[in-house]
Amino acid sequence: MQTQRMILWIVFSMSLLFLWDSWQRHQGHASLFGGPPPTEQGVHENPAGRTGTGPSAGGAASDAAIPPPTSPAPGAAASGTAGAAASAPPTSGAAVASEQAIRLANDVLSLDIDLLGGQVRRAELLGHREENGEEAQNLVLMQYAPGRIYLAQSGLIGDAPAGASFPTHRTPMTPVGGDASPRTLGAGDDVQLKLEAESGGLRLVRTYTLARGEYVVRVKDEVTNESQAPLSPVLYLQLTRDGEAPPGGSKFYSTYTGPVVYTNEEKFQKVSFSDIDKGKANYAKSAADGWAGIIQHYFVAAWIPQQGVQREYYARKVDNNLYSVGIKEPLGTLAPNATTSAESELLVGPQKQRMLEAIAPGLDLTVDYGWLTVIAKPIYWLLEKLHAFVGNWGWSIVLLTLLIKTIFFPLQAASYKSMARMKAVTPRLTAIRERYGNDRVKMNQAMMELYKTEKINPLGGCLPIVVQIPVFIALYWVLLASVEMRNAPWIGWIHDLSAPDPYFILPLVMAGTMFIQVKLNPTPPDPIQAKMMMIMPLVFSVMFFFFPAGLVLYWLVNNVYSIAQQWVINKKLGVLHK
Repeated sequence: MQTQRMILWIVFSMSLLFLWDSWQRHQGHASLFGGPPPTEQGVHENPAGRTGTGPSAGGAASDAAIPPPTSPAPGAAASGTAGAAASAPPTSGAAVASEQAIRLANDVLSLDIDLLGGQVRRAELLGHREENGEEAQNLVLMQYAPGRIYLAQSGLIGDAPAGASFPTHRTPMTPVGGDASPRTLGAGDDVQLKLEAESGGLRLVRTYTLARGEYVVRVKDEVTNESQAPLSPVLYLQLTRDGEAPPGGSKFYSTYTGPVVYTNEEKFQKVSFSDIDKGKANYAKSAADGWAGIIQHYFVAAWIPQQGVQREYYARKVDNNLYSVGIKEPLGTLAPNATTSAESELLVGPQKQRMLEAIAPGLDLTVDYGWLTVIAKPIYWLLEKLHAFVGNWGWSIVLLTLLIKTIFFPLQAASYKSMARMKAVTPRLTAIRERYGNDRVKMNQAMMELYKTEKINPLGGCLPIVVQIPVFIALYWVLLASVEMRNAPWIGWIHDLSAPDPYFILPLVMAGTMFIQVKLNPTPPDPIQAKMMMIMPLVFSVMFFFFPAGLVLYWLVNNVYSIAQQWVINKKLGVLHK
């Protein structure tokens, strides 16, 4: 029976793995076992004439007035204003950017603001290195380059005069005062950049403010009606990104990359690229709160309008493997010479939970723990407290694993005792199998009589294991999703807990601990099953070659502590010699 439980445990674990892989592929991500994510071929055009600002039936049509580009390839200069009127239907095309930009930077974030529409065409995180670990090469989250498009865009749409359009992300802007030099943080607490543009009877003045130590850009749009007729502009804020997974990922596990929308009513919603492709994107279309963004492993970008202001959310495919998610906020009707303003925030940075909680409600959910968030959050809180005590994330993982294993020891002990008793009677079970051969009825009767005589519950070890499964899966996701593990050293050769062990030492040691665990467990009477038990540690060790070192460290400590606990129980029951 112990062998059957072991096989059932392996089958259960593998079933979870395959179910998770199927879910990931259903969401449009790469399979855990390699291969590209599923995609929908072709370009989906938006319906013509959609210019309203109310909720729409689908994401593809909700931003039909926002001009898509008809642009040059990345790096080529773009000139002129948006060619089509706001009411014209959008067509597919690549994202647009120019070669003229002004740098806006503080001590943690450096942005290149394009003079074509005021787009953020490059965002460099000064405190995070690229996956290759080179200290001189900071991570670039947003960029406009061959094979990589990730932009933050904003502008105005609405019923502009015939033959014209309001200032959009394709309208040339000029710096107020004519100074195009970089704006970098000096002795003050913040740095500003102010751009202006005029088109379709509206004058737009946009001010970017970046404070010291912050990943949030405060954006203020001041709009003046310089025409002789009332105008009703709508402000849009959008992120445009290609559908490629970020570099440095693994084929053995997958994390979500794609748009997200949050409202107080509908909460956190993922809007996968594949669902947008298929026209099946389901998310909140309008609210007076919330935000829209794009997340990837460890990092997030999001537009956050003022709360309490009615807005519409949209997501669309603008070109082959190119998508936008954003917000439309009506600014009301402006009389001639009247001015209005709207304030918003653009977050571009790491998924640090405490920082995200302070910026806006729901942003901390971009740290994706999936359906185990309710368990994972307390585990992360405990991990933070341990780190504050020891000052090293690697040792924090060790202490956290030991602490959780100790808390669950009373439950685990029941499983270990059951396994120890089963190990003690394994020779007698083998003899019963040999005695009755193929007569399974008599064999099962004899085995049940033996269990009754020895007071063994064949299912005694199952419940303690089942209770612990959600906790340890949640711990797994905490370690996988926490940006704090990125570039965090432990000891010696481990310089980055989010990267695989460069010398495979931890996976090999973990394989050794798995062999020891197999030896401590009852030996399956079936020779084929016994060989499978011996092969499993090798298979798992090869898989763990490609897992982050922090995750392997967690499994290693878990195994070592389990071995110690089981050895003590086996010794007390006198079965170590069996």
